[in-house]
Amino acid sequence: LKTVVVPGKTYDAKEAIEVMKQTASAKFDESAEVHVRLNIDPKYNDQQLRCTVPLPAGTGQTVRVAVIAGADDVQAAKDAGAAYAGSEDLVEEIAGGMLDFDKLIATPAMMPKLAKLGRVLGPKGLMPNPKAGTVTPNVAQAVAEFQGGKVEYRADKAGIAHVMFGKCSFSAEDLLSNLKAVQESIDANKPTGVKGIYWKSMYICSAMGPSMKIDYQALQKLGGEQ
Repeated sequence: LKTVVVPGKTYDAKEAIEVMKQTASAKFDESAEVHVRLNIDPKYNDQQLRCTVPLPAGTGQTVRVAVIAGADDVQAAKDAGAAYAGSEDLVEEIAGGMLDFDKLIATPAMMPKLAKLGRVLGPKGLMPNPKAGTVTPNVAQAVAEFQGGKVEYRADKAGIAHVMFGKCSFSAEDLLSNLKAVQESIDANKPTGVKGIYWKSMYICSAMGPSMKIDYQALQKLGGEQ
């Protein structure tokens, strides 16, 4: 029997994940996505949400990390698995159009040298930022974390956070633990300017599949029993 998403139904997270896995019918391993509508207006500084969350079961994606650091940290970044690591030389390469990476990490001391890259990196969302965990003195640790399943997310202008929380080939248990981590991170990083309710709705879907409304309050109450 083909699994059909019931319109208007609010799903328990575990059931929705099972249905999502069954309805992911593309010829590739679809990403699992969660979309959370929050009662925030990001045009105000105290209602912005931008942070990172380590997904316990990883992302299922290979993340190519580039690191701009002082000479002492370059080798440590390479040892940690960075695809590219350098100082002013790498800044010049990127200025010349080399963008063969998914994350760019920089030490605080190197940030002034990245100022001229704003026009190149900004539109692609690659400019290092402390809130995104990509400006740090400990570049080796940051490389390991992003390659190990740490993801960055932010609320868009409409106050919706979009997060990829794994692949549909993951087990339902792994997807649930990743989804729980996202929910806990959104709650833990609640902006100070939120008035009244914070959560409005939560939906999950596969990259090419239908979306399902999730009972986010039940997910919030879910303890360590998963």
